[in-house]
Amino acid sequence: MILSKREILELIQSAGLARGVVDLSQQIQPASLDLTLGKLYKFKTPGAIDFDNSQRVLSECEEISFDSQEWAFLQPGVYKIQFNEILSLPLDMAALTILRSSVMRCGCFMHSGFWDPGYSGRGETVLHVGGEGIRLKKNAKIAQAVFFKLGQTSGEGYSGIHKNENTENFVGKI
Repeated sequence: MILSKREILELIQSAGLARGVVDLSQQIQPASLDLTLGKLYKFKTPGAIDFDNSQRVLSECEEISFDSQEWAFLQPGVYKIQFNEILSLPLDMAALTILRSSVMRCGCFMHSGFWDPGYSGRGETVLHVGGEGIRLKKNAKIAQAVFFKLGQTSGEGYSGIHKNENTENFVGKI
């Protein structure tokens, strides 16, 4: 079951589902929460992915600065985005992130992972910029988190290296 605006709002206020929200009154949608642009990165090195993560190497990235007006112009290419919001999913909930249609209509598309029950952190996504590029302002609403209630509690929550990523509580080894 997809959570409604009312359910999302209640979980934000009572259980800390989302922290670091720029302006909840503008980000809460009928069935999702808008996620905003915190940081931008360009990929600098190749990564490596194996079956059991024993040889995993995540790509190194370089942060892209915003100009004095808090804008960044992205040429066509692939970029990593870090959201402002910290999501903390209870054990009976999962989430998906989808690109806002306005960004898609500018020639972009997004690749995003699944937010497992028990995940907590300031998530990231990959933005593929096509066409003639795009200008993005810091804190722009760029994606929507859609929350799903599971039929039952998952039992154990996410415990991978991205647990608490991009927060002061991050203890993973990347």
